[in-house]
Amino acid sequence: MNNKDVEGCSAKLSPETFLAFHISTMEKVTKDTYLVRFTLPGNSRLGLHPGQHLILRGVVDGLEIQRAYTPISPVTAEGYFDILIKCYQTGLMSRYVESWRTGDTAFWRGPFGSFSYEPKKHGELLMLAAGTGLAPMVPILQSITDNEDDETFVTLVGCFKTFEGIYLKTFFQEQARFWNVRTFFVLSQEVSPEQLPWSYRDKTHFGRLGQELVAELVACCRRKPFTLVCGSPAFNEDMARCLLSAGLTEDSYFLF
Repeated sequence: MNNKDVEGCSAKLSPETFLAFHISTMEKVTKDTYLVRFTLPGNSRLGLHPGQHLILRGVVDGLEIQRAYTPISPVTAEGYFDILIKCYQTGLMSRYVESWRTGDTAFWRGPFGSFSYEPKKHGELLMLAAGTGLAPMVPILQSITDNEDDETFVTLVGCFKTFEGIYLKTFFQEQARFWNVRTFFVLSQEVSPEQLPWSYRDKTHFGRLGQELVAELVACCRRKPFTLVCGSPAFNEDMARCLLSAGLTEDSYFLF
């Protein structure tokens, strides 16, 4: 690692230069996903706009790797930022992340991302997120519900394999209490509503998020929504096709 490209965490976040941040906590939220908290100096803020992401640098077996992750902490968070990281059995970055311990240092640069949420720009947002694709949606939604003047209506759809695998259940429950927020879940490997807590039964669909359900979600918005999509490349491509079929135009959705 070239020391010229790395600076201590007292420096300001930069897209060109990796900064060192200490890991303060590391919580396993599902069998393959971690919620990691990084320390910021004093009461400083990371300085991202809702929905922007950072690049993480890792080294495994002498090989340098870089991956993009979106902080899920509120943009107003002081003294820390949180990242949700899913680990894959064969992933190099996953091996690096699983080697982390509290007190270790990780290297980040940023911010990046062409989408920047502007309060009240869209009357209604439809958020379609698969797995850790939830990450950019969280700070955007939080910034809306934290701002009494922002009356944007939000429908957040989280796609997961199982009920156990749903990330941030408490966050979902808290946000769904706001008058302008609705949450739905699509579970691809569950078949029976009886297996779910009663509070989830009327807002959970089984199978995959496809053309019919996307059209239904768009139709039950009060007006044509601006749609945010984040998941795997295949999920994003599929959702774009479904949204166009549901009558949305290419300028009325954004793929993270």
